[in-house]
Amino acid sequence: MNETAKLSNISIVLQKPKYAGNIGAVARAAKNMGINKIIVISQDKYEQEEVKTRSTHLAVDVVEKIKYADDIKAALGRFNYIVGTTARKGAARGPFLTPRQMAEKIISLSQNNKIALLFGPEDKGLSNDELRFCHAAVTIPTARAFRSLNLSHAVMVLCYEIFIASLERMVETPPKLARAEELEGMYEQLKTLLAKVGFLNPQNPDYWMMHLRKFFSRTTLLARDVKIIRGVCRQIDWYTSQKKT
Repeated sequence: MNETAKLSNISIVLQKPKYAGNIGAVARAAKNMGINKIIVISQDKYEQEEVKTRSTHLAVDVVEKIKYADDIKAALGRFNYIVGTTARKGAARGPFLTPRQMAEKIISLSQNNKIALLFGPEDKGLSNDELRFCHAAVTIPTARAFRSLNLSHAVMVLCYEIFIASLERMVETPPKLARAEELEGMYEQLKTLLAKVGFLNPQNPDYWMMHLRKFFSRTTLLARDVKIIRGVCRQIDWYTSQKKT
């Protein structure tokens, strides 16, 4: 069937933006492409008049609905699929998609899942710790001579690709993916169990957990998949406890 992206399921998430004006510019860019949900994660207070001025009066409705949060983990917890944006590549920061590849994936996922497009601060971008919440990372190709993109321009590129890719697309509605908070619970349970059976180095357990996170990120875990994995963990934990007694 012909379907477009379900834009009501897509949110722009800004992690600690530096300038109020950029938040307004993001609101304008997002509304241009039909996306009206923005979350700002920061403990700073932003000058609302500057936000509204940069958004122009046509996007004030989007500005007035912006949600603010203090903690990235809590802000992302209800999303099923999270895409982080980064200009820096590295073994610990992938897997990487182009904006077009990301858009193709988002079209079908957005039918039945909450999607977050996560952008970092203008000067530093997303850290490795912040990217670990993401199922995939997007890099926007640019000329080598000048790689820096304004925050609102980066938002526009991703939103534009989603909008264009969804104009005409044959898709099957996928089953519901696991929420970020469900995945974090699974990772914590795995970490505890693997440490208990001696698989993780107690001096640096997060190193191997990073590889496990990357392994699972190469798939799209469904909510029921997470329940199965956690059930297996509980059974192994029970069995090892019985063996000791």
